[in-house]
Amino acid sequence: MCGIVGIFGKSDVNLALYDALTMLQHRGQDAAGIMTCAEGKLSQQKGLGLVKDVFRTRHMQRLAGNMGIGHVRYPTAGSSGPALAQPFYVNSPYGIALAHNGNLTNSAQLSEDLFKADLRHVNTDSDSEVLLNVFAHQLQLQGKLRPEPDDIFKAVEGVHDRCRGGYAAVTMIANYGVLAFRDPHGIRPLVFGSRETDKGTEYMIASESVALDVLGFRLIRDVAPGEAIYITTDGVLHTRQCAKQPKLTPCIFEHVYFARPDSIMDGVSVYKARLRQGERLAEKIMRDMPDHDIDVVIPIPDSSRVAGQALAQTMGVKFREGLVKNRYIGRTFIMPGQQMRKKSVRQKLNAIRLEFEGKNVLLVDDSIVRGTTCKQIIQMARDAGANKVYFASAAPPVAYPNVYGIDMPTSKELIAHGLEHEAICRNIGADYLIYQDIEDLIAASAEGNPDIDSFDCSVFNGCYVTGDISEEYFEWLEQVRNDQAKHKRDARLGQSDQAIVGISNEG
Repeated sequence: MCGIVGIFGKSDVNLALYDALTMLQHRGQDAAGIMTCAEGKLSQQKGLGLVKDVFRTRHMQRLAGNMGIGHVRYPTAGSSGPALAQPFYVNSPYGIALAHNGNLTNSAQLSEDLFKADLRHVNTDSDSEVLLNVFAHQLQLQGKLRPEPDDIFKAVEGVHDRCRGGYAAVTMIANYGVLAFRDPHGIRPLVFGSRETDKGTEYMIASESVALDVLGFRLIRDVAPGEAIYITTDGVLHTRQCAKQPKLTPCIFEHVYFARPDSIMDGVSVYKARLRQGERLAEKIMRDMPDHDIDVVIPIPDSSRVAGQALAQTMGVKFREGLVKNRYIGRTFIMPGQQMRKKSVRQKLNAIRLEFEGKNVLLVDDSIVRGTTCKQIIQMARDAGANKVYFASAAPPVAYPNVYGIDMPTSKELIAHGLEHEAICRNIGADYLIYQDIEDLIAASAEGNPDIDSFDCSVFNGCYVTGDISEEYFEWLEQVRNDQAKHKRDARLGQSDQAIVGISNEG
């Protein structure tokens, strides 16, 4: 999962891009990057780390221009390393930069086609670089010295014809404008908005609406599935549907975990969706445990807090913040390496003994993926003196890997894959385990926007909306996603990557 932003302004946009990326930092903590354009000259700064660590005053001064794009990254199927920080860039045609959120499920075939048929070289194993080169080739096929909006949209049509999977992208074409497009299923989120200045209208495109809010942009709407948004250098906004059969099927896991609660996605308030998740989960608990002895509900911060509050209120049980979070530790779900994840849980959370001692505690989390984190937290609750520890997940069992841009483990590493409910409960050490029903999870999100017919719930039900996922793909995914494979790739990339990026960052 990554965060992307693109801005067309009436003055330098470097600081606005920086501020937007800080608001999207929760979507990726591995790397960050910004590219801007001034009078046809592209300037770039990117590197490993958080936004605040990648950019210095000297970098911001160099990032001149009234249009630009930015990216925060965490690695999915590909490697991690400085050379994989985005945006990516190709010089032909025109000079194009791209930042991407999602995952192409046919990237291997596309890489082969780019080399053999399109005569293009892809330098990394990132599907984002593949997406950039596919778009660049489709634009080059238009054969124009100066591309018009029709040529841009024709190129996006070609991207949709060739690419499969989930993708939301922002691109910048030197001397011509800023472009954004979303896959025909609308799996990954993308919104755009505008603000008025004394110099005219400025536009912004981002993964989440919260980035627009903070910078004073008015949310216009979501980018529709298959749609492209193009702002030319004279400030004119063009939009067009570029897919043959678009159908909105957004990823429901955004509502469960990834998105900030103050964001609006496809017309759905993430905050309200999580409230409804908690209410429906409470109703299930009261059905299954009518004579429950729960003394207190304690959320596992931060993404389960809203659902936990609604759950406690619906049940009429006390709600307490019994776990204190160290805000200087990143999100453990998106940290590479199982050992790092285990270590980070203890560094990240500490129990307030007074809220646990002698009590029957219901811990609420947004989801259970590997089971290692909740197992440690349950043990923390017992160490703090809890009498009984119940555990509730605001999401159904995560039993299948995600293939559309979330670094879910392989099936073998998912605790709910192949284990019955009682076995999972014993494995994590809980006295009782409650999962949200998938029908209730869907209803909690659908209530926010009745126009959404369906959601991508593949991690829960194994139904992949693109219809192109095979057993062979899962086998390949297992090879590239296991921690051992990632460590090998990162070690191989390390020194040479640092040399390459060191030049580009200071150039």
